[in-house]
Amino acid sequence: MIAAFDVHYFGDGSASAAAVLFHDYKDAVPAAEHTRIVRDVADYLPGHFYRRELPCILALLALFGKAPDEMVIDGYVMLGDRPGLGQHLFESLHCTVPVIGVAKSKFRGSSGAEVLRGRSAKPLYVTSAGMDIRKASEKIQTMYGPHRVPDLLRYVDHLARMKTKQPFYP
Repeated sequence: MIAAFDVHYFGDGSASAAAVLFHDYKDAVPAAEHTRIVRDVADYLPGHFYRRELPCILALLALFGKAPDEMVIDGYVMLGDRPGLGQHLFESLHCTVPVIGVAKSKFRGSSGAEVLRGRSAKPLYVTSAGMDIRKASEKIQTMYGPHRVPDLLRYVDHLARMKTKQPFYP
């Protein structure tokens, strides 16, 4: 099983963490979905985003019966030469579950692969831990959906934002 995660923050120090689980990167719909409200979320600290988001993802993972085979996050695995959210997640799972980071904007100094999807001329930025970057990029490239951001990644973002009452249109 593959799990994609996203987190949305509220102004009251809480967050909504969401995950969609799917069997194959080409799946059009999730096999399962999970959400969890997390209280007392750390404040944002530039360069240390993982301190805010990692506890939310780990709290949500605690709801799973077992760890997924692979994980996809909204963000970077590595931030240039230092660990990002994805690397911290990979290490928190004892380096046993590959993590693919998918970012919508370029982080200065980051390495990884630019992946073009749909008709967009603007790439997604893919990084990985525990998996070859070419393989990770191919998986993101083949994900279902005609847009720059694959449908399941758009959907997990929607799940995390559910309380904002923004409709989701795949």
